[in-house]
Amino acid sequence: MSAIRTQVYLTVEQRQRIDQLAARDGMTLAEVVRRALDHYLDDAGVDQETALDDTFGADRDVTPPARDEWLRG
Repeated sequence: MSAIRTQVYLTVEQRQRIDQLAARDGMTLAEVVRRALDHYLDDAGVDQETALDDTFGADRDVTPPARDEWLRG
């Protein structure tokens, strides 16, 4: 794996939580950060509108409210 050294500042709480995850999963701090960043970047590429369109009507058991209930109050 080719890598570029990068320095970031973490809060004390962030560092403690990362250290706990690393110890629990037997990984280095760097691996925890790389995996978290990969996960974040993968999610960032999801177009929310497309995701909603793709799932619209997916639950056939849902009964929409009657139209007269839309403007309550």
